[in-house]
Amino acid sequence: MNILVTGGAGFIGSHIVEAYLAEGHRVTVVDNLSTGRKGNVNPAAEFHNVDIRDADALGKVVSQGNFDVVNHHAAQMDIRRSVADPVYDASVNIIGMLTLMESGMRSGIRRVVFASSGGAVYGEQEMFPAPETHPTRPISPYGVAKLATEQYLFYYAQVHGIAPVALRYANVYGPRQNPGGEAGVVAIFATKMLQGGEPVVNGDGKQTRDYVFVGDVVKANVLALRAEGCRVYNVGTGIETDVNSIFRTIKAATTSNCEEIHGAAKKGEQTRSVLDCRRIASELGWSPTVTLQDGLRKTVEFFRSR
Repeated sequence: MNILVTGGAGFIGSHIVEAYLAEGHRVTVVDNLSTGRKGNVNPAAEFHNVDIRDADALGKVVSQGNFDVVNHHAAQMDIRRSVADPVYDASVNIIGMLTLMESGMRSGIRRVVFASSGGAVYGEQEMFPAPETHPTRPISPYGVAKLATEQYLFYYAQVHGIAPVALRYANVYGPRQNPGGEAGVVAIFATKMLQGGEPVVNGDGKQTRDYVFVGDVVKANVLALRAEGCRVYNVGTGIETDVNSIFRTIKAATTSNCEEIHGAAKKGEQTRSVLDCRRIASELGWSPTVTLQDGLRKTVEFFRSR
């Protein structure tokens, strides 16, 4: 296949690019490098430094690419920034997506794989773990944008025949995660501890997340290429882990002497989040293979090597 990966210089996207290349696909990357790094991009992929909100530049890439599939990972991914500036969040996560889809529709693209968010679209959960049928009540503009994108993709499927696969990720972590922003607690903790710093746990640290290793997420993106029709899949482990446990596991892995400091809780964050992934297991044969202990060890070693 000929595949366009938006956000392909970023944490998750760059790993997906490598996996698609390994499967024998032709891959083109679009990324404005606002959070991604050119060094993450496999040299076997064609790269374009383009913002997905730039209709002219993006349209040129898409129209000339003759792509079969778009894998859409370009995003404003910081929940806290979305709360502070929902207009900016929407400009990237909704307007940018529509710009991409309009270009794709005119160019004959027939499949989109979209990086959605299990935690953000469900909001405060009623069921643990949450299946794909769980009510969607996002409590952040970021979550609203992810859910809106899923609904727009359904429109493009019905009206234009572009079949979408929305992958609702749990909390993805692993090598290449950006420790410079507010998103990515594993990367932030590991980097600060390795540098002798004092990371801060937001709130009481008892908030839970479903932590899934990036390598397992990549496998879901590979399998998604053969999904049929309009599909939505959770991608996680079904296991809740609180932030305090993450802090202590990383502290042990880094042999840090830092104190466990707690700060104020952040607006727009959920108390508990964990995903039921039986649908993707049944339909695509996907399941996570990397334990949290092994994944955190691999992530710490990556940051240590840098």
